[in-house]
Amino acid sequence: MTLTDGSSTGVESLDRIDRKILAALQTDGRITNLDLADKVGLSPTATAERVKRLTRDGFILGYAAQLDPVKLGRGLLVFVEIKLDRMTPEVFSTFAAAVTRAPAVLECHMIAGGFDYLVKARVGNMDEYRSFLSDVLMTLPGVRETHTYPVMEEVKNTVHLPL
Repeated sequence: MTLTDGSSTGVESLDRIDRKILAALQTDGRITNLDLADKVGLSPTATAERVKRLTRDGFILGYAAQLDPVKLGRGLLVFVEIKLDRMTPEVFSTFAAAVTRAPAVLECHMIAGGFDYLVKARVGNMDEYRSFLSDVLMTLPGVRETHTYPVMEEVKNTVHLPL
């Protein structure tokens, strides 16, 4: 995307150094600026300025710790297909507002295809999931039908984007 001042905020605006910075920060968001500068071959000042620009331009959205769901009592990962009873803007917006308030829901995506939404949630065990299904998911506005897929093994789980 090109802005009115001629600058670019899309992927085409990233050079090799920007990509190295983003890759390093994806791997270790707590890396010091000095270590990051050393890793990408720039001065600490130039590196800090690039990180500020990448943040300002929206390439870096934030930083977070990765937590162990099993140790925190959220060992069961489930995906749930949700079909709504009707397709209106009001139902979509009330459903979206309600699902964002459900703490067990990690992700919710509107899907094109045989169902309307795909929900990714973490709960402690199957008993907790049954409660979550009846007390949360089935009470969401417009929900007609659900299909649940409990995860038996996480083969790949990453938030790292290819650069």
